[in-house]
Amino acid sequence: MLSRFGASRFASKLSPVIRSQSRTFAGQKPFHIDTPENNLEVHFDFTLENYDRVKYIMAKYPNNYKQAAMIPLLDLAQRQHGGWLPLTAMHKVAAICEVAPVRVYEVASFYTMFNRNPVGKYFIQLCGTTPCMICGSEDIKQTIEKHLGIKNGETTKDGLFTLLEVECLGACANAPMVQLNDDYYECLTPDTTIALLESCKAGNPPAMGKWGSLPMNGQVSCEGPKGKTSLKEIVVPVVDKTRFEKGEVDPAKIKKLMAY
Repeated sequence: MLSRFGASRFASKLSPVIRSQSRTFAGQKPFHIDTPENNLEVHFDFTLENYDRVKYIMAKYPNNYKQAAMIPLLDLAQRQHGGWLPLTAMHKVAAICEVAPVRVYEVASFYTMFNRNPVGKYFIQLCGTTPCMICGSEDIKQTIEKHLGIKNGETTKDGLFTLLEVECLGACANAPMVQLNDDYYECLTPDTTIALLESCKAGNPPAMGKWGSLPMNGQVSCEGPKGKTSLKEIVVPVVDKTRFEKGEVDPAKIKKLMAY
């Protein structure tokens, strides 16, 4: 009894310290709430052009592994629907993959790449993990909030920008950085951040660099002054393109067929 009482007093003394040191991320709720723009009455279907992409995606998987196409199909639906997934889009993917809708809910609510609520045209994901924080991500966050007049997790009134602080985006060498839709803008300062936002407002975000990202300080990817010094050769695995022609595959052979 005394030990429980003592532990309770100890925890009560520590909890304010723990709360004061924690960071709050504006994530999505793990459950669905009907809204005017997201309910079972909202129509969703793939366009004819995207149905061609659906067929292309499904052809990559054997008939007994249709559910393996779930993530690329959700991504396709999200891109078609302005960057987020309505409930009816998840139902459409479930029907194509021949699984219960709850299986799609599980995937869409687990992976942070899927947005189950509307986002702005430019979805800014700001990395706030340790390397970026040490290199000034808090300054970048404050710059974005002040320049756009929004807080973390909010969207501008014109629907142009949404800001969300997230965990590590894997560009630690070029911290601080943001992911703007699909693109990485790195080595940011408050001034280059404002320049980036203004370019987006003008409908002309800076083009990606040679290696698929854009350090805003002029460097090439994360190369140093000597340029690329390693990984100069690209090894392409040999994959049998006819591996799924019969429609189904033996699960025991899947690693060999996928060139693992």
